[in-house]
Amino acid sequence: MALTIEDRLDIQELYARYNHAIDSGKGEAWAATFTSAGTFTSGGKTQSGAAELTAFGSAMAKNMKARHWVNNLVIDADGDGARGSCYLMLLRLTPGEQPPATSLVTAIYNDTLAKENGAWRFSSRSVAVDA
Repeated sequence: MALTIEDRLDIQELYARYNHAIDSGKGEAWAATFTSAGTFTSGGKTQSGAAELTAFGSAMAKNMKARHWVNNLVIDADGDGARGSCYLMLLRLTPGEQPPATSLVTAIYNDTLAKENGAWRFSSRSVAVDA
């Protein structure tokens, strides 16, 4: 299957919604960026399914104020789905301090995407932290 321009725009929007949701602590919205059987792997731990993903997404903003900054997105068709990859710079926010944000980590997201109920979602997402 070839990806259409609409597919590519929808996938780019998915990446943005993912970041906005996790940075604002909207766990349900973050979990909704994954398929119903979706998985997220980071730090050697994997979250799977709506309940685990929602809990993780909700806890992130409570534990740390951050901004996920992604760029260099590459999307390739893969059968009926797609594979995606992008660079991540995770910024820790410290309002009122100087500097107001510091780079916490850089990494690469490696993603498998699928259409579920007509919408693109992450079926798996893993974070490979730069050494």
